[in-house]
Amino acid sequence: MLSPDYIVGLTDGEGSFTAYIRPPKKEHGSKSYRIECHYYIKLRDDDRLLLENVKKFFRVGRVSFQRENRPNHHHAYRFEVTNLNDLQSVIIPFFEKHKLQSKRITDFELFKKILRAVLRKEHQNKDGLKEIQQWKSKMHKYLGSLNTGNPYVQSRYGKSRSR
Repeated sequence: MLSPDYIVGLTDGEGSFTAYIRPPKKEHGSKSYRIECHYYIKLRDDDRLLLENVKKFFRVGRVSFQRENRPNHHHAYRFEVTNLNDLQSVIIPFFEKHKLQSKRITDFELFKKILRAVLRKEHQNKDGLKEIQQWKSKMHKYLGSLNTGNPYVQSRYGKSRSR
């Protein structure tokens, strides 16, 4: 059985807390934006068993295959939790009790704000959506000093750079 400290370390190294903001599906009659909240750990395909053990540890989520077509990259598996109730009742309390040690703590704090706003359906009004968008824009700003062409990657001088 995995320990809480192991889960925290694994998340610090290979995990992510993120949110996706999806526009309304007008063809379905939807008028409001959808916010998808995701906690995941992504590992190479030869570490699938470890992710299955993470799933057993939390008793929520799923493990799925992720094909990778980029050169010098391996196929991967992801342990992922997207169910809002599972995120609120299992994942958030776990990481509030067992503190992250890395820069991911910032994403976790923003993730909590976004998730709680979504549960209160604040994304369905203009001001709530704007606030969620602002929180989302502050996530994942620590991606390192290498310029990969991604405007969210920070240079070592703290300014965003793009190609």
